[in-house]
Amino acid sequence: MSEIKTIGIAGCGTMGAGIAIVSARAGFRTVVYDTRPEALENARKQTRAFLDKSVQRGKLSAEQADSAMNNLVATTNLADMNQCDLVIDAVFEDLRVKHELFGKLNEVCPQHTIFASNTSTLSITEIAAGSGRDDRFVGMHFCLPAQLMKLVEMSPGLNTSEETFTKAWAACEALGQRPVKTKDNPGFILNYFLVPYNNDAIRLVEAGVAAPADIDRAIKEGLGYPMGPLELLDLIGLDTQLLLCEALYGITHEPRAACPPLVKRMIAAGHLGRKSGRGFYTYQGNAMFGS
Repeated sequence: MSEIKTIGIAGCGTMGAGIAIVSARAGFRTVVYDTRPEALENARKQTRAFLDKSVQRGKLSAEQADSAMNNLVATTNLADMNQCDLVIDAVFEDLRVKHELFGKLNEVCPQHTIFASNTSTLSITEIAAGSGRDDRFVGMHFCLPAQLMKLVEMSPGLNTSEETFTKAWAACEALGQRPVKTKDNPGFILNYFLVPYNNDAIRLVEAGVAAPADIDRAIKEGLGYPMGPLELLDLIGLDTQLLLCEALYGITHEPRAACPPLVKRMIAAGHLGRKSGRGFYTYQGNAMFGS
């Protein structure tokens, strides 16, 4: 199998853009694919702003930041992923959508290309079954925001070859991330805990127990978490939380994983979180204001 030099990211939302930053910053040629030109442009701006801030903070030199930007290639043409040695999907948590994506990627990518999914709830084995190369498929779940968080949950499917997993693990380390190995289990490690935990925080708001800012303050001050659950939900997006709940509850039928009604009402009102300017908090640029 060829050495991994070029990494593709399929899907350029919040998570995909973050993974692209990680890849480009680590020196990999990085091909970012999305059907929406505006998403690619937003990701480019986000990457430039993040790298510039890293330079200001002394984390990178100006030359390193420019090199990272030069590593990025944006495209709306899926055929451009044929250059990649590893392709990571960062699209919706929907098995049908992922099968459609990987089926197309299987037609354009070389045989040596490893496929990976950033899924946080769906079965790696089930996604791989629609890829046409389930022996060259692995789970790589990055934490949000990927450009700041180092942890990656690495999960082999039932048919993943040892060679594939070893190559993907080495690539993860070369990205500067810290992989942990998990079984192909619903929610893996993080979302097994996180989805129900976030839902519990939503239900506290729904029941009027406390305001979002007070819940977040209690969690941060009392438990030492760097971010409160409702701040995190706004960052993830309430539409994404709905998909996570539906995926995890659909597999486990765990009552705490079921989506609280408040989430669906907020989505209907367009209150998706940071990306819409309003969620549990309101936003103006990078500024966050309490509920």
